[in-house]
Amino acid sequence: MKRNKILAAAIVAAFSTPLLAIADTANVNVYGKLDVSYDLVNTGTATNGTAGAKVGRVSSNTSRIGLKGAEDIGDGLSAIWQVESTLYPGDATVATLGTRNTFLGITGDSVGTLLAGRYDTPYRISTRRLDVFTDGVADNRSIFGGVAGTSAAASFDGRQNQVVAYISPKIGGFTGAVGYVNLNPSLNVGTVGSLATTSKQTALSLAGWYDANGFYGSLAYEVHNLALNAGVVAAPGTAAAATAAAGTAAAGSATAVAVSENATRLGFGYTQDLFSVNAAVEKTSDNVGVAHANKYGHSAIYVSGKFNVSDSNAIKVAVTKQNNVGGVANTGVKQYSLGFDHNLSKRTTVYALYSKISNGSAANYGLSSNGTAGASSIVGAGASPSVIAVGVAHTF
Repeated sequence: MKRNKILAAAIVAAFSTPLLAIADTANVNVYGKLDVSYDLVNTGTATNGTAGAKVGRVSSNTSRIGLKGAEDIGDGLSAIWQVESTLYPGDATVATLGTRNTFLGITGDSVGTLLAGRYDTPYRISTRRLDVFTDGVADNRSIFGGVAGTSAAASFDGRQNQVVAYISPKIGGFTGAVGYVNLNPSLNVGTVGSLATTSKQTALSLAGWYDANGFYGSLAYEVHNLALNAGVVAAPGTAAAATAAAGTAAAGSATAVAVSENATRLGFGYTQDLFSVNAAVEKTSDNVGVAHANKYGHSAIYVSGKFNVSDSNAIKVAVTKQNNVGGVANTGVKQYSLGFDHNLSKRTTVYALYSKISNGSAANYGLSSNGTAGASSIVGAGASPSVIAVGVAHTF
């Protein structure tokens, strides 16, 4: 009998730790989205006559999985956390934890949310909901938001590392947000080729939006405070330029010049049962060119609409246009997108879309990398890539 009691106690002890572990993770929620399409891509023909290619591929359109949770810590406050990661169905790319919004924070209905980690900037948050082709190959971030070649150091429409952000509670339909970013660990110096890497690079992002009775309006501003080696911003032949060109990293950092780039965006949306219409305008400027010229400054506009043909079917259309960058001729670009959605259920949608980038003769924008991996690679300036995609999206 005594031996049986000892055996029973051992069994209970063996199972008690896993059971306690399950209890400790009771506040963990699993969520995500799988969006897989087959895309037929035509990479276009460049201004110099270089012919592109027609390729087909299975694409992951920002598929992701996340874990999140909250714990009541008293006084109307909760500790919150989230780990969200990109998935790559149909691709050999290995998913890495925390590639998307991943943070720890504190929230309360009356005080708002304070968080730190990797997170969308308020500038980005302000108009993401207006893109009817968000997270796929027709996403407007192929042009909108300061993509590569239209900003000096970092995208304005970005998800940044090293973020501390505050989002206010919704009061009378209005919400405000502010984010501070330490850019240094995130910057690709090879892209800029001139950052004074020993100097502090930061960003401040501000946004406010009003959301009530089907109307949505937003205003956002973001500034990147940078330090470039002096020879990059000084006029050729000056003493500062000679000092920076002379040589060492130490010399470059010692003559670092404070510069900045900024962007302002206004967004609008109106939604009813049968339709929704959206628009956003953006203007950027900087002083990072030679003699502090506005090197990447430009303006852009986005317009989209969605018409619900029935409870299960919808037609979508979007147009994005960006003017010349830094006043350089023929660097403008347009994107046209048309799509059809059919809802199989509340969580599952089948869709088809067509999107085309129309580059100026000196522009080289590609389709959004949020969709087809490699689709943004075109054969040269002036090439105008297009895509036909058919896919299925399921949220969980």
